Amino acid sequence: MPQLDPATFLPQLVWLAITFVVLYLILARVTLPGIADVLERRRQRIDGNLEKAEALTEEAEAARESYEKALEDARTEAHARLTETADSLAREAAERHRALKESLARQVRKAEQRIVEAREKALKNVRVIAAEIAGEATAKLIGAKVDEKSVETALDTAFRRED
Repeated sequence: MPQLDPATFLPQLVWLAITFVVLYLILARVTLPGIADVLERRRQRIDGNLEKAEALTEEAEAARESYEKALEDARTEAHARLTETADSLAREAAERHRALKESLARQVRKAEQRIVEAREKALKNVRVIAAEIAGEATAKLIGAKVDEKSVETALDTAFRRED
């Protein structure tokens, strides 16, 4: 193997140094600045993306807060409308209840009046019927016709005793 030959060590070392310096200069002047530029652009793009992500996160947070506020406002408005509607329905029900109560009271008064009128009419009819029956019964008992005036007087006396 020629690399292990001690007579060729010195030229190999010289060429090693020359190759090392040339490669070092190529890497230092051409390749590494290109890699550094790529890394810098990548870092800037990542930083830009992070800034955009942070801005979008803040925007999303603001949108969430706006949504929650709108939702709370909608709930408050719905509750207010529900309360208003319930109050309105309660007032309407109370008004209907009052009107129904008045209507029923009028109907009860009319019915009571009709009952009183029917009672008076029935009492008058009872009096007339009682007078006829009493007159006929007396006529059959005594065999003579009794005048209506006497029968009515006797009935008036009998009805006054009952009252």
